[in-house]
Amino acid sequence: MPIFSVTLGSISFLSVSASHSQPDLSPFLNSPKVPPKLNVKTPSQWNQHHYHNHHTAKVFVSGNTEIDQNPDTGILQRPAAWEAARQTRISSDWKAAKAYKDSGLIYNARVESFNDGGLLLRFYSIFGFLPYPQLSPMHSCKEPDKSIQEIARGLVGSIMPVKVILADEDNRKLIFSEKEAAWTKFSKQVNLGDVFEARVGNVKDYGAFVHLRFPDGLYHLSGLIHISEVSWDLILDLRDIIKERDEVRVKVIGVDREKSRIHLSMKQLEEDPLLETLDKVIPQSGSADLDSLNGGDSIGIEPLPGLETILEELLKEDGIYDVRITRQGFEKRVVSQDLQLWLSNAPPTNQRFTLLARAGRQVQEIHLTTSLDQEGIKKALKRVLERVP
Repeated sequence: MPIFSVTLGSISFLSVSASHSQPDLSPFLNSPKVPPKLNVKTPSQWNQHHYHNHHTAKVFVSGNTEIDQNPDTGILQRPAAWEAARQTRISSDWKAAKAYKDSGLIYNARVESFNDGGLLLRFYSIFGFLPYPQLSPMHSCKEPDKSIQEIARGLVGSIMPVKVILADEDNRKLIFSEKEAAWTKFSKQVNLGDVFEARVGNVKDYGAFVHLRFPDGLYHLSGLIHISEVSWDLILDLRDIIKERDEVRVKVIGVDREKSRIHLSMKQLEEDPLLETLDKVIPQSGSADLDSLNGGDSIGIEPLPGLETILEELLKEDGIYDVRITRQGFEKRVVSQDLQLWLSNAPPTNQRFTLLARAGRQVQEIHLTTSLDQEGIKKALKRVLERVP
């Protein structure tokens, strides 16, 4: 006569040998997972136990894992010990997430799914979220014609290097960033003066965010080109100059490693047109010698608005002996309405350096007699500009 063996989701028969009145139960009795006292019942006895005994039935699934079954409802329930072990594991994994955040280590997470806001990633036994803005630009640059949801769908099942940027166990918030992981890996390859091919991303009123292409052909990091670093020309609307997806060449002019920011310039890859054509802008025939501002009044050329005060303050700096406006002229285009000061790259003659002042289309040349070198002059100018309102 056969007896029943209960498995999760099914009932199967154990065959009985014809030469024995009872089946061989040793595999069950010898199992380390089976409780010491095991009463094997016939089908009728089992049914009677099921309907009249109010104790919880035991069901064994694959691997001899024990699960409680409520006799009244038939609902399978995990034992308290199993649930406690699961909670211990989850708590341990939250501590691991906090350790990853504090250490800044990179974790290779599996992408499980996605929604309208980002990706769902697995971190050991728990799950976290990666918002779309925290994705590396590599994906959108590789497939520019796909929507972010289409890109996300293609990432499901892949392994993604990420950093934990928020691990809040109390509120069950675990946030990842692929951008931060890319910064750790690739920022060491970015230095002042480096030139990159780049692709334009978002264009704002104040500047454009572009993605830098690395030697492997992928776009791993992003940087900002401030509107003042796009062109030597005065720009009224940046979108008239560059647009999303444009390919541009940029120069690295600043790297903030603490804030993970890269400052870029397009115009510094071109010579300032003023320096290229200074003699045309300020012809020698337009020269006019002025009295030194170290005493007498200026004659012949009226300093640009705000310039006279700056020159007077320069004379108060140690090592600066004389400041004199020598020439002026007009450019064909407006570079900036504000007053700008430039230190010419021309080598000094008899301790005399050349400064250039520019506002609107007007340009004035200033000779500075000093014992300071170029770096000393720059520091002096910085101090003066901090004093002048």
